[in-house]
Amino acid sequence: MSERYAVIGSNSFSGSHFVNHVLQRGADVLGISRSAEPNAVYLPYRWRDSPGTFSFHRLDLNHDLPAMMQVIERFRPDYIINFAAQGMVAQSWDCPTHWFQTNTVAQVALHDEVRKLPSLKKYVHIGTPEVYGTCEGTVTENQPFRPSTPYAVSRAACDMSLRTFQQNYGFPVVTTRAANVYGPGQQLYRIIPRTILSARLGKKIPLHGGGVSVRSFIHIRDVVEGTRLAAVSGEPGKCFHLATSSSVSIRQLVERICNRMGVSFEETVDVAAERPGKDHAYRLDTAKARTTLGWSDTVTLDEGIDETLAWVDEHLDVLKNEPLDYVHKP
Repeated sequence: MSERYAVIGSNSFSGSHFVNHVLQRGADVLGISRSAEPNAVYLPYRWRDSPGTFSFHRLDLNHDLPAMMQVIERFRPDYIINFAAQGMVAQSWDCPTHWFQTNTVAQVALHDEVRKLPSLKKYVHIGTPEVYGTCEGTVTENQPFRPSTPYAVSRAACDMSLRTFQQNYGFPVVTTRAANVYGPGQQLYRIIPRTILSARLGKKIPLHGGGVSVRSFIHIRDVVEGTRLAAVSGEPGKCFHLATSSSVSIRQLVERICNRMGVSFEETVDVAAERPGKDHAYRLDTAKARTTLGWSDTVTLDEGIDETLAWVDEHLDVLKNEPLDYVHKP
C-alpha cells in the first residue's frame, strides 16, 4: 500500500516541495493550507505529473481545527508533516500576538487532537534554528534555547510543549530544524529569488546591516528528503538538523548571485539598517541526520542559484508582476 501523508501548510515553499517529493514516490497526499492554492509557478507538484494522488483542503489552523481534524481522520495518514507557521522574523515585532496565536496556541490545540489518532506512525514538526539565537561555534540539537525575537520565542514555546507531549503521552513527534532553505518556487521576498528578480528588473534590494550576518543555505530538495527520512526512520522525541557544511555572509551571497548574473553588486543593493534581534550566526551540526537517517546534502550553492535563476527567467512574465515584499496575513 502507498504511504499516506497529511501535509499541513502544503502551500508553503517547503510544504509544496515536500508534497511534490513524496508524490513522485507514489504516496497518497492530503494537503491543507489556510489560503487557496497560489499561482502554479509556486507549486512544484503542479509542474509535472506524478504517480501519487493529491487532494487539497483550504482550512485555517486558527479557525477550522474541528473541520481539519475531520478531514485528517477520514484520510487516516501514516505521517503528518506540519509546515504551518507564521514566519518572518523582523515582522514579528509589529504584532507579536499573531505569531504566538499561530505558532504556539493553535499548534498546541492541534497536537492535543492529533495525539489521539490511532493510525499515526509519526508526526514531523518543522522547527527552526532561530530558537537557538546567536551562537558561537557549531550547534548541536541539544543546544539550549536563547530566542531573541517574538517569532523565535513563539516557535521555542511550541517545541517545548511538544517535548512534554512526547514524554507524557508517547506522542510520536520528530522535529527537524533546517538552515536557510532556498530553491525554485520560493517566495519572492526571500533573499535569493528577490536578488535575482530585482537584478533582472533593474531594481535594488535592501541589504540590512550591510549583510554581515552569516548563514548556511541548503537547497529545498535536500531538505525535503531529510524531512521524509525523519518521518520514516526518525526515533520519536529526536530532533535532526539539516544543513550544509559551508556558510556565507548575506553580502557574499548577493555578490555571488550578481557575479553569476553578470550584474553590478553596487547597482543591485542599498545598505539598510539592521533588523532588531537579528541573529548574527548559527552553524548547525548535522552528524545525527547523516549517521542515523543516512541523509546527505547533494546540491551545491552555485547549482542551486543557477536552478533558481532558471526558474525566475522561465516565469519572468508572471513573477515581474508579483509583489516583492512580504504581506502579512493575520
